[in-house]
Amino acid sequence: MVTGNLAYKLQNKEVEIPNPLAPDPLKYTSVGLSEVLSNNTRLEASAFNLDAKAAKYRVEHCRYGYVHLWGGDGLVKDAYYGNRAKRDYVSKNTFGAIGFIGSSEMLYVNPKPYKFISPNIKKIDGFKAPIGSVLMSRSGTIGNVTLVNKTLSKLLISEHAIRIIPIDFGGYIYAFLKTNIGKTLVKANTFGAVVDEIEPEHLKNIIIPDAPDLIKKKIHNLVIESYDLRDQSNELMDEAERILYQELKLPPIEDLKPKYFDEHVDLRNYTTKLSRLDLRLDCSYHTPICNSILELLNENADSVVHCGDTTITKDILLPTRFKRTYVDAEHGIKLIGGKQINELNPSTEKYLAHSSLDDELKLKANSVLITRSGTIGKTSIVPKHWEEWIGSDHIIRIIPANNDIAGYLYCWLSTEYAQQLVKRNTFGAVVDEIDTNQLSHVEIPLLKNADKQKEINDKVLQANELRYQAYLKEQEAVGMMEEVIG
Repeated sequence: MVTGNLAYKLQNKEVEIPNPLAPDPLKYTSVGLSEVLSNNTRLEASAFNLDAKAAKYRVEHCRYGYVHLWGGDGLVKDAYYGNRAKRDYVSKNTFGAIGFIGSSEMLYVNPKPYKFISPNIKKIDGFKAPIGSVLMSRSGTIGNVTLVNKTLSKLLISEHAIRIIPIDFGGYIYAFLKTNIGKTLVKANTFGAVVDEIEPEHLKNIIIPDAPDLIKKKIHNLVIESYDLRDQSNELMDEAERILYQELKLPPIEDLKPKYFDEHVDLRNYTTKLSRLDLRLDCSYHTPICNSILELLNENADSVVHCGDTTITKDILLPTRFKRTYVDAEHGIKLIGGKQINELNPSTEKYLAHSSLDDELKLKANSVLITRSGTIGKTSIVPKHWEEWIGSDHIIRIIPANNDIAGYLYCWLSTEYAQQLVKRNTFGAVVDEIDTNQLSHVEIPLLKNADKQKEINDKVLQANELRYQAYLKEQEAVGMMEEVIG
C-alpha cells in the first residue's frame, strides 16, 4: 500500500470552508489608565478603537500641530443641541407658520418641510440655527454635517442636530468633519446601549489640525462658496416652480377643497364614474383631491399627457434586484439609496464592486429619480457628478426625451400637486409601492405658453449645473483639508 503520496495524506483531512457569516477578525489593543481617565473614565471598547487611535495619531503628528475643537484655543465658540420644548404643530397655511425639519432633512440641498410650527411657541429661537454655524447629527447616523446657509436659516431644526458655533472659520471645521479622519474621531465618542448618540461636550475630546489662518480662510471660503451656489440653485428652482404655478393658475394645494359625496358625516365618502375606474377598486386611487387637481390641469394647460408619453420621456426604468458585492470606497462605485437622493453629496458609505454591475444601474445626468417604496414619490434630478454612480433598485429612473424637457419634467414632478398624482397610483397590501407602469400613467401638464415652459426648463438645468459646481467647491475644500492632515 502506498502511503506516501499526497492523495492518501489528504483523503481523511477536513477541508475548512470559509463561513460568509463569520464575524470580522478580533481587534484588540492595550489602553493605559491615563487614557481612560482622560476619556471621562469610559470603559467601552468603542471609545478606544484602533481606527480612532490611528486617526488621532495622524492629527497629532500633522505638520501644523493641533488644538481641541472646543475649549482652550479651539475653533468653536459654543456647541449645543436645539430646543426640547413641546412642538405646537400647525397646518402649513397658518399665519406665520415656520417649516420644521429633522437631522436627515437638514442634509438636503433644498429641504421642503412637511411639518410646521406656530411662531408663538415659547423659546422658538432654540429651534433655529444661525447662518455660518455647523450642524451635526447626534443620534441615529452619527456625525453627518451641514453648514447653515440662507436656505436652512429660514427653517426650524430638531434637537437631534448639534449646533456648532465657530469663532471664525466654520467652513474649515465643516471640511474637517467631512473627512474620513474627522468622521472617525466623532464616531469614537458615541455612547448608548441601544441607540448611538453623541453630546456637544464630546466635541472637547476631538482634535483638529491648527493650520495657519491663511489656509483656514482658504478652505473656509471654498465651503462658503459651495453653500452660496446651493442657495442660488435653490432660488432658481423656487422661481421655476413659481412660474409653473402661475402659468397653470394653481393655488396653494392647501386651498383646494375636495368635494365629498355627503359632507354631513364624519366619514370621508365619495363617488367615481365607471369611466374613471381604470380597473382600480382601491379608494386611494379615486380621492377627490386628485379629481380637483386634474380639473385644474385640464382647464389651464395646453394639454395633459402621461409620463410615459414618448414626446417627453425616452424610457422609465426600474432595475431588477441585484446582488450587491460591497467593497472599500477606493475599489468601488458609490451606491445611492432612496433616502439620499435629495442630498448634494449622498452621505451613504456603501460601494459596489465594478464586476457586479450592469449599465442600467448607472445614473445619467438630468434624468429624474423617484422613490418607489418607503417614502414614495421623493423626487430628484441627477446632477453631473452622480453620473456613473449606482442607484438602488428602490429608485425609478425617468429618462427625459431630451434636455429641452428634462428640467420642466422634474419641476412638475417635484411639486405637491404631482406628488398627489404619483401617490394615488401606489399599490400594496402591507408595504406601499409604485412601479414603472403605474408611474407612466401619472399626468404631466404642458403649458400654453411655450416660452414660459422653456424658461422653467432652463432655470432648472441651470440650477442643476450650479449644484455640480457647489460639489466641486466642497470636494476641493475637503481635498485641501486632507492635505493639511497629511
